[in-house]
Amino acid sequence: MSVTEESGAGFDTATLRHAIEDRDVDAMLGMLAEDAEVRTVNRNAPPGAPVALHGRFEIEGALRDVFGREMTHELRNVVVEGNHAAYEELCTYPDGTQVLGITMLDLENGRIRRQTTVEAWDEEKPG
Repeated sequence: MSVTEESGAGFDTATLRHAIEDRDVDAMLGMLAEDAEVRTVNRNAPPGAPVALHGRFEIEGALRDVFGREMTHELRNVVVEGNHAAYEELCTYPDGTQVLGITMLDLENGRIRRQTTVEAWDEEKPG
């Protein structure tokens, strides 16, 4: 699948790709503003009560958990415009189970200030 990558607002999409696909927690943390907020909406955390993490310390724990799992991460369809970016992230576990995340970013000085991700998981194992 093709990926559109534009360098808007000083945001480094190559570093984003590396951080996500190579599961590099430190690279991902380096992309965050000091007071960043990450919100996740999924089956267990509906829009009215999303998981919300504030600041690098809280976000780091979640990143280490997700990037520490045995799965692949594929960054797709990155779009950057002004102080906003969006992308798809497809995660695949060894048994074939997939998780698709659609993420919107608010950027400030080329860093992620606020991130909102909506996730959908395979309900049943493929095959």
